[in-house]
Amino acid sequence: MDEQAELLQKILEMLTLIAEPQIAQRDEKPRQALAEVVGKSKPRTKAVSLMDGTRPQSTICKEAGIDSGGMSRLAKALREAGLIGGDDQPPKLTIPLPPGFLERNGDTG
Repeated sequence: MDEQAELLQKILEMLTLIAEPQIAQRDEKPRQALAEVVGKSKPRTKAVSLMDGTRPQSTICKEAGIDSGGMSRLAKALREAGLIGGDDQPPKLTIPLPPGFLERNGDTG
């Protein structure tokens, strides 16, 4: 079963790579909004990259090196922009991001 899961993961990665131009076009506005909210802040970039729905905000704070107030403001801004789900769940981005998207945003501006 592990072998099948690995194969499926590889297929998913290849399909995502092939579809990225169409995904980028579809998600252009939400990605721009995310880039504006995150800005060039390395702690915010790290925090957003950890928002996969498996970690509570307190864990994200510790792992990203962001204080709880900053995390609350970040989550609120992302929620208002429709980029993460509701209050009662660990934060999870509502759009897929290509690898390195947030890091490139920090480099370019």
